Amino acid sequence: MIGLISAKAFGDELKRLGFDFYSGVPCSFLKHLINYAINDCDYVAATNEGEAVAIAAGAYLAGKKPVVLMQNSGLTNAVSPLVSLNYPFRIPVLGFVSLRGEPGIPDEPQHELMGRITTQMLELMEIEWDYLSDDFEEAKKQLSRARDCVESDRTFFFVVKKNTFEKETLADQTYRSNRNLFKSGKTKEDELPTRFETLRRIHSLKDGQTVLLATTGMTGRELCEIEDAPNHLYMVGSMGCVSSLGLGLALTKKEKDIVAIEGDGALMMRMGSLVTNGAYAPENMLHILLDNNAHESTGGQLTMSHNVNFVDVAAACGYTKSIYVHDLAELESRIQDWRRQKALTFLYMKIAKGSREGVGRPKCKPDEVKQRLKVFLHG
Repeated sequence: MIGLISAKAFGDELKRLGFDFYSGVPCSFLKHLINYAINDCDYVAATNEGEAVAIAAGAYLAGKKPVVLMQNSGLTNAVSPLVSLNYPFRIPVLGFVSLRGEPGIPDEPQHELMGRITTQMLELMEIEWDYLSDDFEEAKKQLSRARDCVESDRTFFFVVKKNTFEKETLADQTYRSNRNLFKSGKTKEDELPTRFETLRRIHSLKDGQTVLLATTGMTGRELCEIEDAPNHLYMVGSMGCVSSLGLGLALTKKEKDIVAIEGDGALMMRMGSLVTNGAYAPENMLHILLDNNAHESTGGQLTMSHNVNFVDVAAACGYTKSIYVHDLAELESRIQDWRRQKALTFLYMKIAKGSREGVGRPKCKPDEVKQRLKVFLHG
């Protein structure tokens, strides 16, 4: 059955309104709009929907009006960044979520409950939404209202029913891949500096083109303790999303150096992000993993990081360089190497357990952090 809206005409209208950056995970209800995005716009294929939201958030910081595309079952994957990244930072995205399992329409059993609660979930997350009309003229009016919402820093979602879009043929695609060119594993004993000492060394090497993105928990708090600067972003939630945010930013703000500082617990929560980062491989992105084998800010419970060779994993996922770092002097040398010869680089370093005594929380509110970072990025 053919839908009523031309995916190309609809996509062109989105583009006219300034929406030309997409990220998402496929759904049969949205496949023709996804095909349009791949054919005619910047589209980043994510491994899961939460990652897509974080990628879109990074693109927004760089000045884009981003679109995320997902099946409603995947809306559950996107809840964490939608409520703990987009909401507190006031980072808007325009979302399209399919309505698999719509009541009264036969579908697979796994969609039954989600079909009943999709719109309730959006309302619980305080996300404005509407059913996308299958009349193109009405849909254009809806898009204008959604544009106004996004331009007011509010996320808006369209719920898309079956057979809304006409067929859009997917153009020939080329495999997106990147090859690891340099990998270096452990060769000596680890120095095991504190997180604070390590962050202080990373911070000392930044320049006027560097953005430091720090993962949630003690990493962001300790970086803020070192300096609360306009070119910093301290994640306050959305655990595991910092490198995806960095990817969206690096792909769309290529003149800046993007440094994403990760923790072991966070990275293991969303390890699929390594696949996407490695495939798109922005050379202006440096991904640093500080591994203390613990969930530090929640009481020091052990993670499973001791059982993972992150250097091998990042290399296998296509990071151009993947390097085990043993001490602070080597960390400084590797960062300087990346600055001289840019390539997507993963640096892994083991650090000591424990946090700086009396470390506070950022006094600047998340939306204020976002605003000043945008000024830095576009200044």
